[in-house]
Order: sequence, then C-alpha cells, then structure tokens
Amino acid sequence: MSALAIVARVCLVVLFPFSGLDKIVHWDKAMEQAESSPLGGARAMLIAGIIIEFTTPVCIVILWHPVIASLVLSAFCVATAILFHPFWKFPGFWSGGNAEGAAHFWDFLKNFGLVGGLLLVVAGSLAAPAPAHHAMPGAHTAAQVAPKANTRHGP
Repeated sequence: MSALAIVARVCLVVLFPFSGLDKIVHWDKAMEQAESSPLGGARAMLIAGIIIEFTTPVCIVILWHPVIASLVLSAFCVATAILFHPFWKFPGFWSGGNAEGAAHFWDFLKNFGLVGGLLLVVAGSLAAPAPAHHAMPGAHTAAQVAPKANTRHGP
C-alpha cells in the first residue's frame, strides 16, 4: 500500500480512538447521552461503542479485515447520526432559528461524510487484488503460489 493510502486511512479514522478515550474519561456524560437513546441498554451500547472506536480504526490502518472493520464503523456512524444527532427534532431548525439543531445537522452530515470515506475503503479493498497467500490457502510466499516452470525437455 502506498504512503498516501496509509496517510488517508489514518486521517479518516484518527478521531475514533480519541472519541473512545473521551467516553472513558467522561463516562458519566457519555452514559447520559447513551441513556437518551430510545433503544435502551445504555451501558452495553456505550461499551460496544468504545470497543468499536478503538479496534476498527486499527484494523483499517493495518489492513486486518479492513472491509469488515469499515462496514462495522460505517454502521456505527449511521446509528450514531440517527440516534444522537436528530436535527429534525429541534423546533425552529428549518427556519434557521435553532443553533443547537444546526450543530446536530452538521454533526449528522459529518457522520455521513465519514461513512462515505469508509465505503471508499471497502470499495478499494474489494477492487485490489488479494495477496498471493489468499489465492492458495496455506501458502505464505509467492514461490509457493507461483506455478512451477515447465522443466521437461522435449515432447
């Protein structure tokens, strides 16, 4: 993978571990936000969110199951946008009179911007040729995967 691709992946996911850390450091505030969800199970949701925010970025950067990690993180971003940034619920938002609604609107859109970037990781990973050892399970070097040269002499 090129240096540019690595930098792009790091830039795309760098905020998630810090967000996970913020949830740990400010647990009570994070729990309060999780409890505002209509889904229930705030503690489990918060712990799952922290695990997702710490693990999936690492997987994406080091290319360990980047498609699965990107899809999980995309789903997390969509769920977070819908559950915690419902800009449409703020009175006066559509008339421009609600700053809190506007802040949620921009956070909602930022989440979907991240989803777009994560789906590009998925598309790029699916389009890239698989490493040689994926073509032949158990083979770990190109020499093990490469076809043997014809060493026969004559008919």
